[in-house]
Amino acid sequence: MYRLKKYSFKRSTDYEYSYAGNYGAKGEKRAKREKPTPEQIQKQNQHNREKKMWRLMRANFDEGDLWTTLKYPKGIRPPVEQIKKEMQTMFRKLRTAYKARGAPLKFIYRMEIGERGGIHIHMVINRIQDTDKLIASAWKNPVNLTPMYKQGEFRDLASYLVKQPEEVEEQLSLFDTEDKKKLLAVSSSRNLIRPEPEVKEYTRRTMRRILEKGPEPSDGYYIDVDTVYSGVNPYTGESYFGYTEVKLDKKLGKGDRDG
Repeated sequence: MYRLKKYSFKRSTDYEYSYAGNYGAKGEKRAKREKPTPEQIQKQNQHNREKKMWRLMRANFDEGDLWTTLKYPKGIRPPVEQIKKEMQTMFRKLRTAYKARGAPLKFIYRMEIGERGGIHIHMVINRIQDTDKLIASAWKNPVNLTPMYKQGEFRDLASYLVKQPEEVEEQLSLFDTEDKKKLLAVSSSRNLIRPEPEVKEYTRRTMRRILEKGPEPSDGYYIDVDTVYSGVNPYTGESYFGYTEVKLDKKLGKGDRDG
């Protein structure tokens, strides 16, 4: 089987190819399946988390929406359960305010432990008029707000939201199992668009040509070289290849490339 999964977004498109052998040539077989190592599993799982989050963000948020950090005053360290309740109260207020303005509330958030054990919350939220004032009124604690920009298509933010906190393992040890789960979880509003791919199948000849010559961008797009990847799935023995193309900026004559 020579298959393409294509995910389309406002300014970018993801291409994921899967195929047998190195080039999908006649008679080639999948690589021998091997039991993946814990390190391989961890790396693959993290790659999948980042990819899924990046797609979720591109499908639901745009330039000008807000990257938000919700904090507590210095020295204040409320229990995790209390923080969850305060977040729920804040979202109820925001939903009411957004609805009154004729807009849906969309968000993704995750709690994070600081170096000294204090907890803060990172959140992506869609922006409407006076969103900064609405959040400040609903949270009533320190808030940092930064407009999202289209450079890199939010890839760095997506990776940050799902990063694994190895650097705070010592701080995590201070919490019980249930609180650890809440601290590691990423939560979102239920109204988010969950991207689904368009699936196509290819012949061996087409697959071989793509892999030997390399991908070619669509008209008006460029290929982000930092997104090109390939390898063999240790679970299935099937080869894979993928990349992302980004729409060119017509005003500048070039794309908004990653910095």
